[in-house]
Amino acid sequence: MPTVECGEFYSLPLLKTLFALVVVALLAAAGYGAWYAVTPVAVASLPAEFDIVPGMRLRAAAQRIEAAGVAVGRLEFELLARALGRAQDVKAGSYELAAAPTPLELLEILTRGDVTQAELRLTEGWTFRQMRAALEASEFLRHDTRGMSEAQLLQKLGAGAPHPEGLFFPDTYLFAKGTSDLHVLQRAYQAMQRHLAREWEAREPSVPYQSAYEALIMASIIEKETGRAAEREMIAGALVNRLRIGMLLQVDPTVIYGLGEAFDGNLKKIHLLADGPYNSYTRAGLPPTPIAAPGLASLRAALRPAKTGALYYVARGDGSSEFSRTLDEHNRAVRKYQLNGGRK
Repeated sequence: MPTVECGEFYSLPLLKTLFALVVVALLAAAGYGAWYAVTPVAVASLPAEFDIVPGMRLRAAAQRIEAAGVAVGRLEFELLARALGRAQDVKAGSYELAAAPTPLELLEILTRGDVTQAELRLTEGWTFRQMRAALEASEFLRHDTRGMSEAQLLQKLGAGAPHPEGLFFPDTYLFAKGTSDLHVLQRAYQAMQRHLAREWEAREPSVPYQSAYEALIMASIIEKETGRAAEREMIAGALVNRLRIGMLLQVDPTVIYGLGEAFDGNLKKIHLLADGPYNSYTRAGLPPTPIAAPGLASLRAALRPAKTGALYYVARGDGSSEFSRTLDEHNRAVRKYQLNGGRK
């Protein structure tokens, strides 16, 4: 019986057929891949929101996206990303889709890191208590500091100061939704340290502070005392003059700060007479800590005050102040403006 070589089973026509089938399959796959890449995905509802956490792999990210109602097709999406060499480039963050993207557009969004951003405004002159309330009220932050004492919070931040007041720079902070409130505080703390160090280096040599922290305390007083921005340096000059000669600062905001939540908006004479560490009517020098968060302008005013002989100022009632060199001049100004102004 004649033998048949194995190779005879693979005739040329059969090989051609198999090759054609492979080509057709590859073309079909390529066609499907091209169609998939540029066809908008189905989205259950818009806007669609999802989070990609740090360290999440592409497959897990695709699962997270599908769980948010975005029918991206996990396997196809992963193959697309790998084919384009972008599988390792997906960035963590909170994302929001306002319209149904194509898989190619979605991959670009994820690798570019187009995270949704929220913002929080920390305002000049706020106390730390007000700042924490603003952080707590933000629905976009993760509240990791909830329940922390001030001492615990300062330890987490690596801050050496014994008190948090004045340590956080007032500004508008942008962050990805879901960011820790501790991260925002860390940025605000580092910003204040950076600004304070820079202004301390550029200070007027004659300012009477023993440390940058003392300058921060004065800046916080200036922040609360200033009615008009144009007068900031003059108010700083008058307060620095008092400090140089050992005169009582006699500024209402320090007393108000010392009263804390007991202050009802009406500062009385009894408050000015009651001694306490923040009562600048009974104690000489600076209070033990800042009384608010000063902005950059107040930091600069504290460290480069106006050169003036003024020791006194009284509010005119329109937001501006009348400055005086002597007590007699000041008393006349008080009589002139006392119906509209106050005592400084």
